[in-house]
Amino acid sequence: MPQMNPSATNRYWRSLADAAGPDSSEGATEPEFPSPWDDSINRRSFLKWTSASAAIAALAGCTREPIHQIVPYVTQPEEIIPGKPLHYATAMPRDGFAVGIIVESHEGHPTKIEGNPTHPASQGATGIFEQAALLDLYTPDRSKTVTEGGQISNFSLFFAALQKEIATQRAKAGAGLRILTRSTTSPTLIAQLEEILRQFPQARWHQYQPMARDNTLEAAQRLFGRPMETRFHLDRAKTIVLFDSDCFFAHPSALINARQFARTRRSGSQSDNSSRLYVAEPSPSLGGSVADHRLPASSAQIQNLVRELARQIGITTGPSADKISDDQHQWIHAVTEDLRQNSGQSLVIAGETQPPVVHTLVHLLNDRLGNIGNALEYADSAETHWINHRDSITQLVSEMDSGKVECLLILGGNPVFDAPADLQFASRLSRVPFRVHLGVEQNETAIACDWHIPESHFLESWSDARSFDGTTSIIQPLIMPLYDTKTAHELLHFIIHGQLRDDYDVVRDHWNSQKAVEDFEKWWRQSLHDGWIANSQLPALSLRPQEKMPLSASETEAAETVEICFRPDPTIWDGTFANNGWLQELPKPFSKVTWDNPALISPALARRFQLDSGDVVQLRTGDRTFTAPVWILPGQAENSVTVHLGLGRSHTGDTDNGIGFNGYTIRTLISPWAASNVKIIKTGNHHLLATTQNAHSVHGRNILESHEPLPPPGGTLYNPGEFKNAGYAWGMVINLNACIGCSACMIACQAENNIPVVGKDQVAAGRDMAWIRIDQYFEGPPENPRFHNQPVPCMHCENAPCELVCPVGATLHDHEGLNLQVYNRCVGTRYCSNNCPYKVRRFNFFRYADYDTPSLKPMRNPNVTVRWRGVMEKCTYCLQRISAAKIAAQLQDRPIRDGEIKTACQQVCPTEAITFGNINDPNSNVAKLKTSPLNFSMLGELNTRPRTTYLTRVGNSNPQLEDQS
Repeated sequence: MPQMNPSATNRYWRSLADAAGPDSSEGATEPEFPSPWDDSINRRSFLKWTSASAAIAALAGCTREPIHQIVPYVTQPEEIIPGKPLHYATAMPRDGFAVGIIVESHEGHPTKIEGNPTHPASQGATGIFEQAALLDLYTPDRSKTVTEGGQISNFSLFFAALQKEIATQRAKAGAGLRILTRSTTSPTLIAQLEEILRQFPQARWHQYQPMARDNTLEAAQRLFGRPMETRFHLDRAKTIVLFDSDCFFAHPSALINARQFARTRRSGSQSDNSSRLYVAEPSPSLGGSVADHRLPASSAQIQNLVRELARQIGITTGPSADKISDDQHQWIHAVTEDLRQNSGQSLVIAGETQPPVVHTLVHLLNDRLGNIGNALEYADSAETHWINHRDSITQLVSEMDSGKVECLLILGGNPVFDAPADLQFASRLSRVPFRVHLGVEQNETAIACDWHIPESHFLESWSDARSFDGTTSIIQPLIMPLYDTKTAHELLHFIIHGQLRDDYDVVRDHWNSQKAVEDFEKWWRQSLHDGWIANSQLPALSLRPQEKMPLSASETEAAETVEICFRPDPTIWDGTFANNGWLQELPKPFSKVTWDNPALISPALARRFQLDSGDVVQLRTGDRTFTAPVWILPGQAENSVTVHLGLGRSHTGDTDNGIGFNGYTIRTLISPWAASNVKIIKTGNHHLLATTQNAHSVHGRNILESHEPLPPPGGTLYNPGEFKNAGYAWGMVINLNACIGCSACMIACQAENNIPVVGKDQVAAGRDMAWIRIDQYFEGPPENPRFHNQPVPCMHCENAPCELVCPVGATLHDHEGLNLQVYNRCVGTRYCSNNCPYKVRRFNFFRYADYDTPSLKPMRNPNVTVRWRGVMEKCTYCLQRISAAKIAAQLQDRPIRDGEIKTACQQVCPTEAITFGNINDPNSNVAKLKTSPLNFSMLGELNTRPRTTYLTRVGNSNPQLEDQS
């Protein structure tokens, strides 16, 4: 790997090759469009090539799209106006918790998911999983039919077989009946399962999901006597300390956490209201990327750090031992002083990956610091029937192994793939005589069961679920089921009553029996309209932790040996979204790798084992081995190897088969989050990794920050004079102080603008199609750099370099200053992209969009053209939304209000980092932000006059640790 060049003058770098400086052979910049010929080609050959290229480009640009017949309604539905979308409130369940959403529907087809701004638990925010859920509804790889033994069957045969088995179990009081679910907060589903346990008293309900929150809830149960939840109020905290906690991504309240945190940073100044964030973690996280002080530390070292902090705060944790380094002592000392100065206005948070003893110490720290009741509060868990998932799956496997389980119903999930490897779930499952799997895809567990039942997507289903704070939502469908599918409610109702009933009736009857209201119909309709049930939030409780867990055990040893840290994948989670092409192609934070899950290693570890990114290694822990390529990641703890779980699938749709590497094969029951004493064996093989980190070169320009004074208005190379317009002038400001690099804007843009997936090979060739990208910059030494996130859409330059080079006028300005792209004119010369200093234009090299698969057609936004091959495309500031707002304003004879238009990237952003509006209106938010002294234009010295500008990131560093920043 390249060595760091201390004499390199560029403050920011995007790869280790950049950090090595200009003399590094690995840092050479590739041309934007690689030449199809070599230097030996003469002038005659050159002219022949250019003539052929022009002809090919012209043919590509003139290719006609397929003709589709438009058939009007014979009798138009009263509630549907063609071309005008409807919006419905519902909720998306993920890992059992509900996220309040609003879904846009065009003529009965869901086309876009947004956050519900009135929902208390999310306040309008959504993340990558909510945005990409739309593709899971329409994917052709969904499970469509009942199968028995892998062969197509039907529901009549299945329910006949199930009825016979249930009759047998009823005679035995359910002695052989087991039901396995993932975590659930659904009041209706829980009531149904409780009813089954009443009717079958010897039956058992088990729960398992690989990212279960056992450590968090187990610690709370020991301290409070029941599994309590900690609700954070990051907007009330001036000092925040995260110990291996990615609370902006991997926490059930991640969306609201991010929104609250951003509120403390929005001013962009080191004011009294600005928070200070400390993060200690083995692998960079979203929180770590915006930390004022980040400390790379192995997972094994985190407990020692927390114990040392507890000692300095005054909590007895046993005999002192010098298990942390001098730098770590200095870091903890500075954190201690900051916490003391902000008692009552601080937060200490531990991640689920840490053992219960760490969570216990964190509860005691928050109590001693006086944070309870202000920056955090306690409430009963929305997981009202939580049980330890590891204990539950272990008990189930033991009973399967002993022959006690005669009928097993697996409602969702994929335990054959993701259960702890040492439990050998698949082989034990084969001993169960009657095995049923309900799921939305034919996954590994479905293949291993006698019966597989296709499950309805949540956008096709009636159900309910609680959010992290207890707020309950009625989940209502947006579309009739695309296939003959069932829900868990329908399946359980058949077991209870011996007959089928629609999921709508099941859910409605449950709430009718629970709610003592005068007018149930009015209450029901209001709850559906709002997207959540009023006054359903679980109340905060006046509690303080009472220590019941011994804390005097000696500290863990400092991690001098190599460890593996198991983490959910940043884009496909635990494997649930492995068949989602949008998420597979979404660049992962920091590495920007797509379609893969390499093992992340530190630069120091790479030097020790002489490894480069892409080298394949074998990781051995105990008697288990895992083979994967590595990726050298700046900021990774020296002796920690991070393995992201969820890829390496073998049975589901075409999208994910054979992609990535299955880390579950070495994840065991006793080491679910970290394994120590790992051996690294270099295999000598190399694996192609497709990354976008250096795909769009800006030729060494420093585009992260530019404080050069702008050239004066007047004539330029690009236009005869300053661009002017007297009407609307649309512009955007992106607050780098609020952006956490979550990439939700990228998926929202993809869903809104019908952007296709291109596949790993095309990404590797630098041909990704995303209209907005998140550039990741590093500052400082590779061992512990500071991270910088920068979203980059089209700049919509007033002096646009792309316009004067287009030979056919395909790129031009409209009267409001938007830089437009006329697809029908484009002949694919790509001059505009070559002349764009920001590298934000994308070329359709092939026919990436799938025009043929019927299930994908209703998913597309009908207000945005689906592009054919051979044309250039880019961000349009969501021109279709601007046009819709214009029409609405004209009908009411008024101007467009500030904030009335929200671009897709702006609307989705959990941290509200993006502001869009009319810069000609001095009272608009965007115009006010552009007058800020922190406002800067990317490459403003080029006099392109971009309409998209940025607010500089301003840290809030602790003077005691400035040398470590």
